[in-house]
Amino acid sequence: MNQNGQHSELVDEYIASFPADVQLKLQRLRQIIQEAAPLAEEKISYKMPTYAQHGNLVHFAAYTKHIGFYPAPSGILAFKEQLSRFKGAKGSVQFPLDEPLPENLIREIVEFRVKENVERSQR
Repeated sequence: MNQNGQHSELVDEYIASFPADVQLKLQRLRQIIQEAAPLAEEKISYKMPTYAQHGNLVHFAAYTKHIGFYPAPSGILAFKEQLSRFKGAKGSVQFPLDEPLPENLIREIVEFRVKENVERSQR
């Protein structure tokens, strides 16, 4: 949990609204993001869990067959090769629910987004 417990409760509620197997994946994704961006604020934005530090870092959302991960277009572009096996778009990638999360890749993307936002805030 971060400094703002109210937002964390909203993310808890979001995660709790899914089947148990999906909840486990969402909790793990949340944990990876929190470890990679320990100073990020956790909130709900665009009706999905969002992590912000000097602006939004990443969002995620669960769907019927995948978890959508939204690290902004820059996060997708920077990891284009590693993400190429997943469906995605300009600012998003889909992690199938029937496959393990690519934990190290997610961690690297979040760390990249933190660095990018911090550097941008210092200009």
